[in-house]
Order: sequence, then C-alpha cells, then structure tokens
Amino acid sequence: MSDALGGITDDRLLGGRVPLAQPARGHRAGTDAVLLAASAPAKAGDRVLDVGASTGAVGLMVAARQKAVRLAFVERDPDLAALCRRNCRQNGLEAEIFVTDVLDKAARRSVGLLPESADLVLSNPPFLEEGQARISPDAGRAAAHALPAGGLQAWLKACLSLLRPKGRLVLIHRADRLAECLEGLSGPLGDLSLRFVHPSADRPAIRVLLSGVKGSRASSKILPPVILNGPDGRFTPQAQALHLGEADLL
Repeated sequence: MSDALGGITDDRLLGGRVPLAQPARGHRAGTDAVLLAASAPAKAGDRVLDVGASTGAVGLMVAARQKAVRLAFVERDPDLAALCRRNCRQNGLEAEIFVTDVLDKAARRSVGLLPESADLVLSNPPFLEEGQARISPDAGRAAAHALPAGGLQAWLKACLSLLRPKGRLVLIHRADRLAECLEGLSGPLGDLSLRFVHPSADRPAIRVLLSGVKGSRASSKILPPVILNGPDGRFTPQAQALHLGEADLL
C-alpha cells in the first residue's frame, strides 16, 4: 500500500486526539477537513456518511466529538480505503467502509450503499472538473481534486440520494463555485446556511461551508464568516481553537 501511495505519514488532528495515517504526498487532510467536521451537527445514534472520505479524517474528527454516531465512509480508491480502515482501528471505532465510486448508482447499490440511509452526509467534493484547469500529474492528487465534466452536479445528486428525508447535508467547496453548488442543492434542500471562509479579514473568501436539510422549506441564512489568519499571518484564535478541537461551527 505504501508504495502505491508514495509512503505513509502518521499524523494527529484535533490537538493529538485523532491519529491519522495518510499519504506523504498528494491530497492530505488539512483545514478544509477540520472546518467540515466542526460544522457537522452529529447527534448520538446518527448514521453519518463521509462521502469522498479518503483516509477518513472528517468522519474520525466527527466521532471524536460525538462518539455515539454510526460512521460510514465512501471512498473509490482501494488503497485510501484501506488506510481509512486502519485509521478507524487506530481510533478504536467500528465503521462501514464502502469502496465504490459515488457517481455510479449501480456500483453504490452493489456494495450495499443504499438510498436514504444516512441521517447526516458530509462531503468535501473534488474542486475541479475536467477542462476547467490543469490537472496535477500526481494521480492521487488529480483524483482528489478533479471530477469528470459535469461531475459536481452528479456528486451532489448522489449525496442527496443517500440522505434520508429531513436528514442534513454539510459540504465544503471553493467559494467561487457557490452558484453551482446552490444550483444542485437549493431545490431538494431547505434550511440552507452558508458560511464563508477567508484567509484573512481583508481578502476574498476561498471556501464556503454549505448546510441544508432534505425536504425542508425553512428559509436560508448567511452565518458569520471564519477568518483563518490574523495580520501577523498566524491562525486567529477561532481558527486555532477549531484545529485543536476546542471550538465548533454549529
């Protein structure tokens, strides 16, 4: 496995509470995963589905906050899924791991990933689509960052299909793709909330956290932004607390 992924590092998230083995190069868990997990309103007994899970960072951080959730992960890369399984064991968690392409409905069903089976779906979709930008020559990074043309809408549709009525979807994406996210979600989801993430107070948002409830008719709202860095270039107190697991965005 380590040869296929180019080596493995053993890291820790949330101030050391969550051990995480992940590839030494390519796509690695970072601030996006921390913010997504901090925005997940998981309750005891919820079935929480981490879609596009990679090595499981988001779901594992959610479980560190709420240990009584029922975790499931969806990852198409068998090597990353194997690392996710290893990380679950290392964190003392039992979880379902579905090795399948979430964009393929038949493949999802063939591994037992059924429609309307999750109370909470979390996702950090690949940010680009074919033809939008130069794709990384690193296969792992390319797979994590790029979808087929039109893939974002298909990804969102798949996430919605896995969510039970009145279940909640939470995702993080590039702020400049907000319109496309809303296009795919604003009909099926209500009670939408948006939270923009800025690298500093004087710079445009680079990420948006979007949350909504399937079938709800409640109105939308824009929540206070997250500012990652202060004038000195260091994490703001809020960003530092989020990375240490001492705060959330609920």
